[in-house]
Amino acid sequence: MSFRPAFIVACCFWSCCAWAQIPAGVDTELAKAKIPRDAAAFLVVEAVSSASAAKPRLSHRVSAAMQAASVIKLATTFAALELLGPAYTWATPVFIDGTVREGVLTGNVYIQGQGDPKLVLERLWLLLRRLQGAGITSIRGDIVLDRSAFDVPDSDPGAFDGEPLRPYNASPDALLLNYKTVVMTFTPAPGSNVAHVQYDPPLAGVQTQDTVATSASPCNDYRASLKPDFSDPLRIRFVGSYPLSCGERVWPVAYADPANFAPRAVQGLWNSLGGKLSGTVRYGNLPTRLTAEKPLFEVRSPPLAEIIRDINKFSNNVMAQQLFLTLGRDGNGSAGSFGASRLVMQRWWQERISADEPLNIDNGSGLSRTERISALALGRLLQSVYRSPLMPELMASLPISGLDGTMKRSKSNSQGSAHLKTGSINGVTAIAGFVHATSGKHFIVVALVNHPNAPAARAAFDALVDWTAQDH
Repeated sequence: MSFRPAFIVACCFWSCCAWAQIPAGVDTELAKAKIPRDAAAFLVVEAVSSASAAKPRLSHRVSAAMQAASVIKLATTFAALELLGPAYTWATPVFIDGTVREGVLTGNVYIQGQGDPKLVLERLWLLLRRLQGAGITSIRGDIVLDRSAFDVPDSDPGAFDGEPLRPYNASPDALLLNYKTVVMTFTPAPGSNVAHVQYDPPLAGVQTQDTVATSASPCNDYRASLKPDFSDPLRIRFVGSYPLSCGERVWPVAYADPANFAPRAVQGLWNSLGGKLSGTVRYGNLPTRLTAEKPLFEVRSPPLAEIIRDINKFSNNVMAQQLFLTLGRDGNGSAGSFGASRLVMQRWWQERISADEPLNIDNGSGLSRTERISALALGRLLQSVYRSPLMPELMASLPISGLDGTMKRSKSNSQGSAHLKTGSINGVTAIAGFVHATSGKHFIVVALVNHPNAPAARAAFDALVDWTAQDH
């Protein structure tokens, strides 16, 4: 891998000069939230297109190494744009090992995962339809799922925060299918007292409840009203009712047995397409003798520039980890690992962003308690973004204040003026990105709070964005 020459921001006074006073509106909101100033870090500095120093408008505790939660995705996605390129795509090749006659394959099908972050239901459906389009409707053998492109340890999806059924806790996988998530759609049936339940993808061997009784209760917490029981991975049921006033709702839930999600999803979808399978869907590696063969076909992901929009706008953790692990795969096809990716990221950071402001990165998503970065380091990263020819791609991936993504519910008065990555885990709230001011200038804004009351810092962040935008 090659790296561009390092860019070192020539403004050491960011961290050592007397900092501008925290704006009154921001300070007031911090006090309301009972967050002390020494639990926060703020940086506001003009984004400049040359290597000249830019004096910050606000610099408070900018050198403190802090948890930034999903804001760390800025480093992962910008590194990927530079190292892989915005047009990079992931391939998922499909091989057959056997003979085909009159629609019957006597042998195995191999689906080789290469880390595609967006092999969702629709694209898995198209993959299986292409297999049928190649003349295979019956398989006298197995469908083998190859996950060897990543070397990642098994993990407990509830280890981070005790929420194993939350899709954001899904673990990365070289053959990640639909984020290991079942999407349940509840649709009230006209003229009846039930709502139909659809499950996507259908999971082979899992008993599901096709209807649930409706109720006249208000649509507050419909999930609690349903009283779901996900304790048995082989059975999904509801012992409560669905509020009729909710209309149609969609509820994604991480499958209770993630290790067996992919085989069940592939077999369930193959069955739903009318395909026949005499064997099983199982994990395994592509035989060595087939590695030099041309695949029957391959499906490709959307380009990286599109992938990072999902990662940043909606803060998709498992997609970020898929991207991070891809950075650790070298040209000879060795398996990607977190350790290898950390080395790549550290080298890129030191040579491209800063040799003296460290980046402590764990899995690239921010869903970690060990990742650390300072507001100053994030400012240097964003200055590099602003000077980069790839700035439009990165900027377009960020949530827009009051309009979309994780910033859609922002109460800032500067709607549409800020492109900001957000971050939030227990005890941490953060934003970092760009604000377009009334003066026409672009400012880099970074705000980090590490405190038990961190969720209450959002009003202070909105006040900071408004103060930045009102530059004259």
